[in-house]
Amino acid sequence: MPPTSRPLRKLGFLTIGLFDGDDPARGHESTLEIIELGERLGFDSAWVRHRHLQYGISSPVAVLAAASQRTRRIELGTAVIPLGWENPLRLAEDLATVDLLSGGRLNPGVSVGPPMHYDQVKEALYPDSADTEDFGYERVRRLLDFVRGKSASDFSGIEGFEVFSDRVQPHSPGLGRRLWYGGGSVSSARWAGEHGMNFLTSSVVKAEGPDDTRDFAEIQLSHVRAFRAAHPDGESARVSQGLVAIPTDSATPEQRAKYEEFAAKRLPRTASPQGPARLLFAPDLVGTSEEIAERLGAHAAFREIDEVAFALPFTFEHEDYVQILTDMATRLGPALGWHPAG
Repeated sequence: MPPTSRPLRKLGFLTIGLFDGDDPARGHESTLEIIELGERLGFDSAWVRHRHLQYGISSPVAVLAAASQRTRRIELGTAVIPLGWENPLRLAEDLATVDLLSGGRLNPGVSVGPPMHYDQVKEALYPDSADTEDFGYERVRRLLDFVRGKSASDFSGIEGFEVFSDRVQPHSPGLGRRLWYGGGSVSSARWAGEHGMNFLTSSVVKAEGPDDTRDFAEIQLSHVRAFRAAHPDGESARVSQGLVAIPTDSATPEQRAKYEEFAAKRLPRTASPQGPARLLFAPDLVGTSEEIAERLGAHAAFREIDEVAFALPFTFEHEDYVQILTDMATRLGPALGWHPAG
């Protein structure tokens, strides 16, 4: 690792938690077992993706509530909850409840924007307000206010035998400092910094315009710097990077072939910005831990962060995730200067 890189302080992983529609319990159990394994291996954090009307985790808060009772130390995060599907007040109640159940280990990550396939789902999701819903930053601000203890009602006191609060209950005092924004643009990074959030940057960023010829790492670096420039904590503001990393140190020949084929199929999308939003994807990192560490050491954005949540690939088998996580914790992490949590 080049001396100008920051030693890796926190090592995490992200899983999508897929399941078979005919046997969903088995997939959720596998996700919980992977989180338990992560804690045993010394990972600092485990994150779950969020999927609606798909065969992935639709209720990450519920899954992490279960994980909180099967672990004692590892931080538990969402990457990310799309707020277009959520009522910020109700979500604030759920997040605070699970944070207290976990002993203050919850790290909720959120994002904005309309729900995917909104025209097809809006009548089911917002039958009376589909055309007036605001899916912008205001939805995040409301969640921040509720989690941080600002008033949600103009009434409090005793009514009959019942006691009412004017703020969300339960209130978890430290949770407001552990809210993350998942963003892929300069404007999102700046907004997250201005509002005192932490910043999740993943394997997808937006090229800012048709003349933007920077590579993925340069664009991601600009987001990290814009976030910290806007954040009250400046250079110490927390950023976590979520690239796809697949160490192969202990993989079987069959696993290595599968991983290389997976990355090769996804490589063409990394050559240029994709679609109207001009999304640019990072190449998947497949190889020995030494090889991945060398590539990360040359990555412009990685050199300025000290937290990661490496994304586990979609559609792999449980035993593949066990091998990948084990190599991450025992070989890749130490190669990046990380030490497992006790």
